[in-house]
Amino acid sequence: MASIQGSDIKSVIVACEAGMGSSVLLTTQLRQRLAPYGVEVEHLAVNRIEGRPDVIVCHVGLEARARQQAPDSVVLPFNMFMGDPAFDRLEQAIRDGEALTS
Repeated sequence: MASIQGSDIKSVIVACEAGMGSSVLLTTQLRQRLAPYGVEVEHLAVNRIEGRPDVIVCHVGLEARARQQAPDSVVLPFNMFMGDPAFDRLEQAIRDGEALTS
């Protein structure tokens, strides 16, 4: 399992499959929500993830592919594009400097 301290999170990737629709809206929402903490949020197709991003946020249906693309990164899956508790968990870890684990 990958883990990162919330205080070390500087960038978040919202991974999607096709790059349209709901994931773009989620990216905008997370950008606004995490901007006060100095965290950058980027939108990227899951197959284009490279390196070791701090955190990858993706729908549960893409979780396995995201883990395959970046096995050392924290992958935070969600079920609902709006209002999912995973987004609160991410913000809380960043705000409070708590560990976030895949």
